[in-house]
Amino acid sequence: MLGMMMQSQLTLTEVMRHANANFPNSEIISVTADNPRHRYRYREAFARTAQLANALQKLGAEPGDRIATLAWNDYRHFELYYATSCSGLVCHTINPRLFPEQIAYIINHAEDRWLFIDPMFVPLLEALADQLTTVKGYVVLTDSDHMPVTDLPNAHCYEELLALEPENFDWPLLDEGTAAALCYTSGTTGNPKGVLYSHRAMVLHTYGVLMPDVFALQQDEAVLPVVPMFHVNAWAVPYAVPAVGAKLVFPGPKMGCGETLSNLIREEGVTIAAGVPTVWLALLKHLREHDQTVPSLNRVVVGGSACPWSVMEEFEQKHGVYTHHAWGMTEMSPLGTYNARVPADLPAEEARARRLKQGRAAFGVEMRIVDEQGQPPPHDGQAFGALQVRGPWICERYFKAEESALTSDGWFDTGDVATIDPQGYLGITDRTKDVIKSGGEWISSIELENFAMTQEGIAEAAVIGVSHERWAERPLLVVVAAPGAALDTRAIIRAFEGHVAKWWIPDDCILVEELPHTATGKISKKDLRQQLAEYRWPEETPA
Repeated sequence: MLGMMMQSQLTLTEVMRHANANFPNSEIISVTADNPRHRYRYREAFARTAQLANALQKLGAEPGDRIATLAWNDYRHFELYYATSCSGLVCHTINPRLFPEQIAYIINHAEDRWLFIDPMFVPLLEALADQLTTVKGYVVLTDSDHMPVTDLPNAHCYEELLALEPENFDWPLLDEGTAAALCYTSGTTGNPKGVLYSHRAMVLHTYGVLMPDVFALQQDEAVLPVVPMFHVNAWAVPYAVPAVGAKLVFPGPKMGCGETLSNLIREEGVTIAAGVPTVWLALLKHLREHDQTVPSLNRVVVGGSACPWSVMEEFEQKHGVYTHHAWGMTEMSPLGTYNARVPADLPAEEARARRLKQGRAAFGVEMRIVDEQGQPPPHDGQAFGALQVRGPWICERYFKAEESALTSDGWFDTGDVATIDPQGYLGITDRTKDVIKSGGEWISSIELENFAMTQEGIAEAAVIGVSHERWAERPLLVVVAAPGAALDTRAIIRAFEGHVAKWWIPDDCILVEELPHTATGKISKKDLRQQLAEYRWPEETPA
């Protein structure tokens, strides 16, 4: 027997209609290259979205066409999100920080028809244009006064395109299984892989993000997504915020600038912000150096990599801001887990240990860990296993791939090694390819990095496994000193005593000027291992 309910489709079009009907006066603020503080309201945003949909139709875009963006977090990119997906096109966001050859590969593999690009990326595309076999033309995201001179073929100015079009559009009735967006992995091993999101997945994911124990957004808030719109749909913030009618504050190309972030938070009354740890290090540094605070901000969400305890502590003690860990990946849209506020009566050490974990699974996500024999180890917070997930917003196969990406029993293997404790909290200990196995036992590089970051004077830290004659591998700690700090590497090693198992303590610590990062801001251990390929343990160094 089936239920007797309406069969409405779960599409992003309904998010747009809901926001436009119920919150037309909510604001969207943007920093752009041609305007340091653009300001308009939802009703204007969605009128321009209709204009863009009309323009795309005139350009010959057909349902299913991939429309690519190389753009920052701003109002024009927001308009592209909705105009493409809601008209039956696929919004393909491209990370401009990837290597040029990766960008060319992604564009050709996706068979993008039109590229919408920020003016600063025009030279990049000019250098690649001859290699892009499916692209019909380019649209530069600016007005006529700031339109650069370019030799890109069939290039248009965004504002001039919109000016010719009406502010209404006959949005098609889409099936919820229709493809809405496309995002490629960062390609740390092999070519990047495309993840093709459906409208249904995006809407369900938006509900997941909005849950009370996740982002818990409300209409009277102001939200600053520092996580880029060019990667995993900015963690669904461009969908979730309009769904509740909150204020959106976009940092544009200034997402790494502590001064800009501080100004936006204070002047626009930002209450919640989301980004990777390096962003919050930059913000805290600016606040510290200029003796500023951010009174409106009450919480930040940290993903991408583990958040150092020192960042959590400084946010809370100096600014009254609570820091939430979140974990996910491109293949998960990306939400997997979220670390909500811990109970106030929890003992300090237990609260700290729990907050450093990645949190519990969001409703809609199931997760499990399996050992090397494929068996589930106990959820005791100690036993390690390969982390696998499943759910309605998790990838089943990669774009254009014939084979499933799932295990034989229907789970997606994340490539992470993790623990799960009795309360259901996930603790990511390593990537499978980064795990350190010393004397047959696993060592968590992430836990060692977290402790290293509690030591004064350390700006960044990474731990990698280095080949060892006796133990197969041993952990090597690599640190970057904070400006003006004088670090004693032997003292750093000694500080681990009593805080981690003795055999976990890194055998050596070395100082470097900077650590390599991926295009999404994570520390690249693959590149770090390559840089230190000639490293030898002190006892192995020839006299």
